[in-house]
Amino acid sequence: MSDAGDDIRVLIVDDQRVVRDGLSMIVGFIDGVVVVGAASDGSEAIESAAELRPDVILMDLRMPGTDGVEATRAIKAAQGAAVVVLTTYVDDKSLFPALQAGASGYLTKDASAEQIEDAIRAVHSGQTWLDPVVQQRLVAAISAAPDEDQSASRRGAPENRAAAPLLPDGLTAREGEVLALIADGLSNGEIGERLYLGQATVKTHVNRIFAKTGVRDRAQAVRYAYRIGLARPRD
Repeated sequence: MSDAGDDIRVLIVDDQRVVRDGLSMIVGFIDGVVVVGAASDGSEAIESAAELRPDVILMDLRMPGTDGVEATRAIKAAQGAAVVVLTTYVDDKSLFPALQAGASGYLTKDASAEQIEDAIRAVHSGQTWLDPVVQQRLVAAISAAPDEDQSASRRGAPENRAAAPLLPDGLTAREGEVLALIADGLSNGEIGERLYLGQATVKTHVNRIFAKTGVRDRAQAVRYAYRIGLARPRD
């Protein structure tokens, strides 16, 4: 393993040794990436992250003791390592808590070596990387989630309603709708007509989308929407 200063430093966390060894071998072959350590559970991951200061952590979710969600939350609160969840599970009870805890990427364990490399490089550069299956679940969540601007009046006081699942980078359901329409090429005025919003409100949503996702213009917003699965190429 190399200790070159420019290498992306990766910590691997999984309770199965065969998985840790396999991932270490796969990641070790990636140019410019070095495996700095491995942990067998969430508690060990927190300690190893503090000691080794990795750039990226490949994190299993379901482990004895401290699970991957709690470990992710603790690590993100303590330091800036990017977390890529690598798990068998893509159910809502696994997906949304992991993203809410601060994971920047989400892969299933049948991911290819190329997908793992892409995810590591993406999250290291500050982007989000999601498995296509995860993208589909997020799109479904947008369709099912209530509009945050009207949900209080429709569903009662906040304490009496369940929280809607979050999109990547803290985007709300409404912001997800606006972003999808930006990707469809609609102007602010057209988005307002489609969603029955004033142009000032649309502009506020657009500015929040840009701030949360780190994009600088609508072209970058479109690329971001495609990357997270909010937009798809048309036939």
